[in-house]
Amino acid sequence: MNKSQRQIRAQIIKFAGLLHDKNMLAACDGNISYRYDDNTILITPSAKPKFLLAEEDISVIDIHGRVIQGNPSSEMLMHLEVYKMRADARAVIHAHPPTAVAYTIAHPDAAEIPGNSFSELILAAGKLPIVPFQMPGSPEMGAALHPFINKHKVMVLARHGALSFGEDLIEACNGMERLEHACDILLKAKEFGAVTELDKQTIHALYAMRKNIGDKTL
Repeated sequence: MNKSQRQIRAQIIKFAGLLHDKNMLAACDGNISYRYDDNTILITPSAKPKFLLAEEDISVIDIHGRVIQGNPSSEMLMHLEVYKMRADARAVIHAHPPTAVAYTIAHPDAAEIPGNSFSELILAAGKLPIVPFQMPGSPEMGAALHPFINKHKVMVLARHGALSFGEDLIEACNGMERLEHACDILLKAKEFGAVTELDKQTIHALYAMRKNIGDKTL
């Protein structure tokens, strides 16, 4: 194993621990991957708690899903769909942020998280779509992402979890944290009385600012 792969494995383990500490990964849930080169993907293993990972646990697959080393996550198809469709994607995180998932259970017909209530969400991530439910690990789950991957780096998987990706593991983690933080705020707003929106002119101005920022998740 060369030094660069060791560094990436260590980073994957670090972010897995951070997500576990933030209650976005429980037990053996979730998976994290990194595109090492055009054909090589490092990905967390199946059926192992993410807070107990060691470097030798990280599996290696190719871009077509063939196993090179280890026992890769059963949900690797989602990761591969992102890498195949987005040349700029280097890291993908699938986690189970509780408040975001709970929103999809409470609102089964919702197409997105209501994001026009506060400026930070619009500026940092833009819209947060909800991908219709598919069986975890299935080819259908990967295919269900197709309408969203080119326009969004953060998305909720209905009744399941969430997916975020970016140019590095920091951006992918930012997306997951941003999503759950936004849903926490919306839940608290509802508990205080109501979820209200900014006025239309302000919303339009914020999305114009977001367009100038680009699609990087902040």
